Amino acid sequence: MSTGPGATRRSEASRQAILAATEALCRESGYRRLTIEAIAARAGVGKTTIYRWWTSKGAVVLELLDATATTAVAPPDTGDLAADLHALLTEVVRLLTPPLTSPAVGLIAEALQDPALGRELRDRLIEPRIAAFKDRLRRAQDAGDLPADADLDVALDLLYGPLYHRLAFHLDMPDAGYLASLVAHVLRALASS
Repeated sequence: MSTGPGATRRSEASRQAILAATEALCRESGYRRLTIEAIAARAGVGKTTIYRWWTSKGAVVLELLDATATTAVAPPDTGDLAADLHALLTEVVRLLTPPLTSPAVGLIAEALQDPALGRELRDRLIEPRIAAFKDRLRRAQDAGDLPADADLDVALDLLYGPLYHRLAFHLDMPDAGYLASLVAHVLRALASS
C-alpha cells in the first residue's frame, strides 16, 4: 500500500465512508442486522479494508460512537458545579438517543458477551467520561462545594444510573428539565452525606 499523501487522504475518505455507512445502516435496520458485508457494500470498500482497521462490527460501531462523542475528556469548569454536571450528562444523553440509540445499545449488549470489546468500550468511551465526571467532582470537593468524604463512585452511579435505566427499559430519554432535577437531587444527597 502506498504511504504517500494520496494514500492518507484515501484512507481517511474510506474511514469516513465506513463510519457513515455504519451509522446509516444502524438507523435503517438496527445493530443486530448490521454486518461487515453490508457496511462494505454501502461504503464502497472491500471487507478487507474494514478488517484491516477493525476486528468486528462492534469495533466499527465503537469507533463511530467515539468519533461522534463531542465532550472532551477534560470536564467543563465554569465555577457552577450543577451546570457542569448538566453539560456532561447532556452529552451522555446525546450518545444514547436517536440516531445513536441502536448502535449504542447493540454495542453495550455485545460488549457484555465479548470481554475484549467490553474492555475497549470501557477504555475508549466510558472510562474517559467517568474520569471527567470524577475530576470535576474532586475539584468541587477541593473548593468546598462537596463534602470531603462524599463517595464519588456512588455519586457517579447516581448520575449515570437513571440514564441507563431509562435506556434499558425503553423509557423516554430525559430532557433538560429532568437532568437539572437529577443533578440537583444528587448534589443535595451528597451535601447531606
